[in-house]
Amino acid sequence: MPENAMGAPRDEGKKICFVVQGFGEKTDFTTGKKFNLDNSYQVIKEAVQGAGLECIRADEIVHSGIIDAPMYQEILHADLVIADLSTYNVNAAYELGVRHALRPFATIIVAEDGMKYPFDFGHIAIRKYKHLGDDIGAGEARRFTKELKDAIAVIIQAQQTDSPVYTYLTDLQTPNERKNKMTETAASIDASNVIISSLQDPESAEAQPQQSAKLLLEQATAAKDKNDFVLAASLLQVLRQMRPHDEYIVQQLALATYKSKQPDAKTALGQARALLVELGPENTNDPETLGLWGAVHKRLWDISRDRKDLDESIAGYERGFYLKQDYYNGINLAFLLNVRAQVGEAAGENAEAVADFVSARRVRREVLRFCQESFDAGTKSGDEKYWVLATAWEAAVGLEDGTSADEWERRAKAVNPQGWMLESTASQLEKLKALLAASPLKHIQA
Repeated sequence: MPENAMGAPRDEGKKICFVVQGFGEKTDFTTGKKFNLDNSYQVIKEAVQGAGLECIRADEIVHSGIIDAPMYQEILHADLVIADLSTYNVNAAYELGVRHALRPFATIIVAEDGMKYPFDFGHIAIRKYKHLGDDIGAGEARRFTKELKDAIAVIIQAQQTDSPVYTYLTDLQTPNERKNKMTETAASIDASNVIISSLQDPESAEAQPQQSAKLLLEQATAAKDKNDFVLAASLLQVLRQMRPHDEYIVQQLALATYKSKQPDAKTALGQARALLVELGPENTNDPETLGLWGAVHKRLWDISRDRKDLDESIAGYERGFYLKQDYYNGINLAFLLNVRAQVGEAAGENAEAVADFVSARRVRREVLRFCQESFDAGTKSGDEKYWVLATAWEAAVGLEDGTSADEWERRAKAVNPQGWMLESTASQLEKLKALLAASPLKHIQA
């Protein structure tokens, strides 16, 4: 029996839907908002399967080497293509254009409802769904699933031209392949899986089957959740070979690399920095890259006490904060501004020290506002809720507002965080209080 793109037997009686979409977390650079596209895909997949079609995405394709050849096979041969343009994904837009050039009908375009469409998409039907960033609400998921499922049934049945290429070039003929069937996926073992297998079980390395990008990312995420950053980094290295141009993979690899501390903390940070350089941190508008750039240089500063690392860390967090308007980049920026104020005062740069100290206070006011908005929205839970509250607690301490700090502390402890989380916050607050005690504002005359 023929195999589908995931290596499993393909049901020849079932039509195929190929979903053109990024995977993992992606940032919309026009808003700084981050979306988990895997959650979007689950909603799309439920609708597709509900309509009786088999559903696959590029990261689920089992293959050797890079994804291009099997991906274009799917774009050409799939009975239906759904393209998700959320986050202004240029790769998805390009692949949508390829589909419109290859097939006259059975293509659906979807996008998060906050997306502002470029001019050329103004006359094309785009189905919208509301994404909260981390998740899609249950009610919205049900609504969009039904809408998409109903649309699929109509579009598959009607077979009406929806490609603008074939709409305006009416004499155009669809291309034909010499071999007019799906290219079957090779079942052989490739070098990437030998690497993974040897890490997990050297004796059985050669017996491991080939894996999809989706499965590799799930394994890497599971390894990170267990704090096994060495394994996570190794898995992400393999994944990067399969998807060499995916910035999300490079970001996750940089994160796992510096957290692995292998062969030592400083070397790991240097390797992570080299990975991030490939993403152009000096010009990027990606808050995730900038946050990682700040984190890596903050840790390099802790080790080397090189002022350049401190300045780079502040620059990364500062740009990430003003692009994303978030509390994570903001609270780190504020703390490091206080650190630089202390360093500047010690070097006799009193004016610069005062400027950094005051800037830190201004940033914390913004951080408090973002934390309050997040808390009021009620979208955070568990550990994530604690970190929002703990961030507000730290911001209030940095503003030397004891009443507000006590209230945020009470809220943070009320969610029953794990002991290590409270210890981490307590340690950070002690460092912050020491910086505040050495305030450079004493240099300002009354």
